[in-house]
Amino acid sequence: MPNLLDRCASLPRTVVPAGEPVIHQGRKLGSLFVLVEGEVTLERDDVSIATLSEPGSIFGEMSSLLDRPATATARATVDSTFLVAKDGAAYLAERPDVTLMVARALAMRLDALSGYVAEVKRQFADQGGHLGILDEVMATLMHDNLPTVQPGSARMPELDY
Repeated sequence: MPNLLDRCASLPRTVVPAGEPVIHQGRKLGSLFVLVEGEVTLERDDVSIATLSEPGSIFGEMSSLLDRPATATARATVDSTFLVAKDGAAYLAERPDVTLMVARALAMRLDALSGYVAEVKRQFADQGGHLGILDEVMATLMHDNLPTVQPGSARMPELDY
């Protein structure tokens, strides 16, 4: 079964030296990155939140999908090679197979995060204070209002499904 690296192999490659940022938090880039080799640390507000070293790891997808500035800085911790879709949203629109893989990755992240938040809530249920925000976090994670989708497609906008 093809993996994300296989499916994205036709994308241009870029090499980023160790210590250099790939994405800057707060800047709108819209690019999608797939790690070929190396390692990237994700930092939010100067706090390290994750390290990606598995070939095929993807980042930049939230900014691309939401058309917003990046929520974290991605910094190469060693010389690293990436496949890059300059216009991540357009690439995902053209490649439903890749989009499904990205959706699965995002669903796995949401599942892990919601499980963690639920466990923290269970462990500290008898304590008030700042942990009371966990209900709001869970409600936000599970919010089911999806954006309005117009029928048709970019290639055939006149179609009405």
